Amino acid sequence: MGKALFDSHAAARHVFEAADDALGYSLSRLCFEGPEDQLKLTEFTQPALLTVSTAAFAVLTEAGFTPDYVAGHSLGEYSALVAAGSLDFADAVRLVRNRGQYMQQAVPAGLGSMAALLKLPEGKLDAILAEAAQGEIVSAANLNSPDQVVIAGHTAAVQRAADLAKAAGARKAVILPVSAPFHCALMTPAQERLRADLDAAQFRDLAVPLVNNWQALEIRLGADAREGLFHQVPNPVRWVESIRLLASLGVTRYLEVGTGSVLTGLLRNIDPSLAGFRYSEPADLEKLAVS
Repeated sequence: MGKALFDSHAAARHVFEAADDALGYSLSRLCFEGPEDQLKLTEFTQPALLTVSTAAFAVLTEAGFTPDYVAGHSLGEYSALVAAGSLDFADAVRLVRNRGQYMQQAVPAGLGSMAALLKLPEGKLDAILAEAAQGEIVSAANLNSPDQVVIAGHTAAVQRAADLAKAAGARKAVILPVSAPFHCALMTPAQERLRADLDAAQFRDLAVPLVNNWQALEIRLGADAREGLFHQVPNPVRWVESIRLLASLGVTRYLEVGTGSVLTGLLRNIDPSLAGFRYSEPADLEKLAVS
């Protein structure tokens, strides 16, 4: 993950080297060589994804690309704040390392899970979650697109909600292979532990505005950026609202930076009139130059 960028661009290499220095271990080796089981643990996944996206953004910056707005999905909000000049990368990579540890430790293995509900008929979600809870926690975690909602909470409650969603007409309800139930009330212990780390980090006012996860609002102040990262931990990612706000502000071209193209796919589902591109490999730069 990220090795092609590392091999092709000095700007990307500098980011990987900075991550290794900040963390005190070779994250770059873990990204390039694994082992995969270790990389899948969220305390390693989070700094790895942040580093790859920041390395890709460094290459784009060197090539002359500058954003008018930034946004990031969950962990991606840290990458977005680095891109906006609010957070130093070294601070961000240490924050997300700790964030991953706190999230992993907040819920014992097997107690929590997440599920993706695809094409659930409109207006059904709240009643399904209320019926499935039965004294446990289950709630919306990622409001990703009109056709995709991810839920999180206690394992049994998530399974009940998935079964109810299928009975209510959802095309699919898929239990996700995640290491913790993110963006639900079970993450409150992680949120509380993260507060001191966020307070200790320097957040500058943003050079370009961010649309945050917690409120789906445009923010420009460092203090608001810090508060958004605190509140996003147990609250849902309001991605549909975020994209629709950006579209209302006149944004028509969206560039997904880092590993994968999930957000580009969600963009098409939210509003097919919006143009989505991605940059994760060196060859993508040529495509962007002619798009």
